[in-house]
Amino acid sequence: MNNIQSYIKENKNRFLNELIELLKLPSISADSAYRNEVLKTAEAIKISLENAGCDSVEICKTDGYPIVYGEKIIDENLPTVLVYGHYDVQPPDPLDLWDSPPFEPVIKNTELHPNGAIFARGACDDKGQMYMHVKAMEFMTSTNQLPCNVKFMIEGEEEIGSANLATFVKNNQEKLKNDVILISDTGMIANDVPSITTGLRGLSYVEVEITGPNRDLHSGLYGGAVANPINVLTKMIASLHDKNNHITIPGFYDKVEELSKEERAEMAKAPFSLDHYKKALDINDVYGETGFTTNERNSIRPTLDVNGIWGGYTGEGAKTVIASKAYAKISMRLVPNQDWENITQLFTKHFESIAPKSVTVKVTPHHGGQGYVTPVNSIGYQAASKAYLDTFGKTPIPQRSGGSIPIVSLFEQELKSKTILMGFGLDSDAIHSPNEHFGVFNYLKGIETIPLFYKYFTELSK
Repeated sequence: MNNIQSYIKENKNRFLNELIELLKLPSISADSAYRNEVLKTAEAIKISLENAGCDSVEICKTDGYPIVYGEKIIDENLPTVLVYGHYDVQPPDPLDLWDSPPFEPVIKNTELHPNGAIFARGACDDKGQMYMHVKAMEFMTSTNQLPCNVKFMIEGEEEIGSANLATFVKNNQEKLKNDVILISDTGMIANDVPSITTGLRGLSYVEVEITGPNRDLHSGLYGGAVANPINVLTKMIASLHDKNNHITIPGFYDKVEELSKEERAEMAKAPFSLDHYKKALDINDVYGETGFTTNERNSIRPTLDVNGIWGGYTGEGAKTVIASKAYAKISMRLVPNQDWENITQLFTKHFESIAPKSVTVKVTPHHGGQGYVTPVNSIGYQAASKAYLDTFGKTPIPQRSGGSIPIVSLFEQELKSKTILMGFGLDSDAIHSPNEHFGVFNYLKGIETIPLFYKYFTELSK
């Protein structure tokens, strides 16, 4: 691509300011109080795609938040790249742990980002990474270097399970027809160690409710005689792992993909410092399933974690009460071949079976999705690898991610095309956490690298 570095240098401040304005919009899909802000963000994305050179852009209504669709078709005989991203963000809570307000973006230097990082909710997940594609598109159209067709599908419900995306995809298969899907909602190993995500874990997310007596009770009058739902719930949750941190749900591991020694050895080549890992998290030691390394535990092994637990009195001071109910939210990260609906059923059956007769159990499934693996010998992967080599000067390392993007397997099922995951964030960017940020280097490097993917994908497709 000619003049891409000079184009970025000339427009750096504008690129940053545009992203900052987008990050000011609190597009929190999980909270209906922010509905108008989410819709305003969709409008902003529409305008950005139009300004970037898309010939046709529309806001497509769903039963929830809309999907912004844009396209530029220059020749039906050329390949088509479909870009997916999302404009909604996680809730910023807990607010008191942010060093600066989550929707008042600021650029600050950090140890890993000496050239600055943008601190704001959604900076890395996924507004910053999604907007790299918009600016890459702008470069290619404004310099007349777009080598193929491009389509954009930017949704507003990814953080709440993409409930309406499946229906949209199924009903618009011709509109979304493509040769490859390109997503930047993942990360890379380090700024000097580029990597491409080749695998994602699936997800099963449930909420459990334990009910004891028909009302809250006085802990003095009834304590020791009536089951306390909070006590029961914690014991049930504790029993879901054995002493080796192996999940105890019968059948849970039946379809788990076991990687060969050779594959695990290749994974181990990725640079990793356990001491730095512990220091970054301020922990004294790591924790997890016996027999696997830290990088294996958070990528190729399934997990079960409590994401929230509550019940009884949690206000200021004391209230001597045995709660009528206790609740927990539980997520299970799954590996390829594990079906999330089957795992949800296995969890439900087991959790109900381990409850004492003194309580009743209700399990409510929330959402889930399948895991995904993309082959490293595909044209899409090869194009991405060549693009990273050009801009970073190093061949990227294929890496499996511990995260989940449930819609990736849906795309392959419905659109019959592979997905390439070109993420530019770092593990330290605190996505879903207070002080989320995205490096200025990473943002601009993404804008530089993405157009090269288009170039090489078009060339390799001939």
